Amino acid sequence: MANNDDIIAGSAALNPIPIGVSLPSDPPAEPASFAFDEESEREIAWTLNKYPESRKASGVIPILYVVQRQMGRQTGSAWVPRVAMDVVAARLEVPPIRVYEVATFYFMFNMAPIGRVHLQVCGTTPCWLRGSDEIARACRDEAGVTGYKQTSADGMFTLSEVECLGACVNAPILQVDDDYYEDLDYERTRELLQALRRGERPPAGSTIGRATSAPEGGPMTLLEVK
Repeated sequence: MANNDDIIAGSAALNPIPIGVSLPSDPPAEPASFAFDEESEREIAWTLNKYPESRKASGVIPILYVVQRQMGRQTGSAWVPRVAMDVVAARLEVPPIRVYEVATFYFMFNMAPIGRVHLQVCGTTPCWLRGSDEIARACRDEAGVTGYKQTSADGMFTLSEVECLGACVNAPILQVDDDYYEDLDYERTRELLQALRRGERPPAGSTIGRATSAPEGGPMTLLEVK
């Protein structure tokens, strides 16, 4: 009968750790407490005003966003600590598990500290066909990371892969925090990250001057307006 060491060794051989994938580490350091600041309180009041008192639990997603933005303002890392989820639950008068299950289900909520800039590469089929692999390579090269779910050594960038961002016409897309940068290639992606590192925030949208989702090179119909 195989012993435990044999079983573990066999499992490792069948399921090698992919290059660039980080193994789970110790849980992130949780803040000892969390309290909404004045800006967050204004946002919460505006959000909850949209729901009847008996349905205020419906505000859980926008209020989790409030938490994440506040953490970004206060610490430079936009994420949602467990202690903050408990505060949200108390505010909405729901069991904490109801907040945990929402926060952990949606990818837009970060469950651990991230870098000051969150690079989110869309790898879904339209972006992949248009070169998202090159966008990911540019992010790795410029940020100095080897794969997704990693943060650069200087704490500047965290690289993630996301599902469809809904801007397929202008693929490939890189979401930087809450902004979309579209029509990217390897070099333009590196230039974008270099600007971000300098503290600049280039205008979001198409990087080739495309107007919204018009064809490359400009409109092909209704060329004259009378």
